[in-house]
Parts: sequence; structure tokens; C-alpha cells
Amino acid sequence: MEVLLIAATLATGLAAGLFYAYSVSVMPALRGADAAVFVQVMQRINIAIQNGWFFASFIGAAVLGVAAVIVALAGDARPVLLVAVLAGALLYLAQLAVTARINIPLNNALDAAGSADPAAARSAFEARWVRWNHARTWLCTASLGSYCWALILV
Repeated sequence: MEVLLIAATLATGLAAGLFYAYSVSVMPALRGADAAVFVQVMQRINIAIQNGWFFASFIGAAVLGVAAVIVALAGDARPVLLVAVLAGALLYLAQLAVTARINIPLNNALDAAGSADPAAARSAFEARWVRWNHARTWLCTASLGSYCWALILV
């Protein structure tokens, strides 16, 4: 149980840190860029992030969290520990849902827009993507906090 919780905590922390970095540095830095630069940079990021290291932590956090819930249930964990582990997993899964239903479709639309009308592409993308990235940041951070709480309880 402890090893799963540590692994889930670390993987979730990586995802929370990634989204936090976008919230506090990447997107504010791009706010001042012209539309063509903004679109080009985001399109390049959308390609670069699709790599094994990212997917291992991003999907791994979900798998490890669900596995920790299963082990907690099977091991007849104390209710407070089960709540902490379950909260961590559910919060992370909620972040995955936001990513899949909002951020990825916005990324795909930005990629499909190409460079024909960067101002329109940016306008359709930026505010909504940033808003939902903040939501992902908070969901991941709350998940991370729940796993930390669970580690204290183990």
C-alpha cells in the first residue's frame, strides 16, 4: 500500500506541477506575444508533450491511484485512510475528464486551425484553455494533498 501511495503521490505531483507551470509562467508569458507566435508555440507544445515520459506520469498517476484504492479496499483499510485515497483518485480522474473533454479538443482545434488566421484561432482557444487549465491545476493539487494525507495516515 505504501509503495503505491508514494508512486501515486509522485506521479500526481508531476502532473500538478506541469499544470501549475502553465498557469503561472507559460500562459502569462504568451499573453504578451502576438497571435501568430502564440499559436505556433502552443502547436509546438502540443506536439512536444506527446512523449513517453509525459504519458507515463500522466496516465500512471491515474492507474496508481485506482490501484491504491483497490488495495485499500482489499486490505480493509481504516475508513479515514480509504477516504483520503479515494478522494485522491477521484480528484485526479476528474482532472483527466477535464483534460479529455475540454483541453485536448481545444488543442486539436488549435492544431487544425493551422496558421491561416492566428487571431481567430487564439481567440477561440486561449481564455477557455487557460480557465480549464487552472481547474486541472486545482484538481491535481487537491489530489496530491489527499495522497499526502493518506501517507500520513498509513
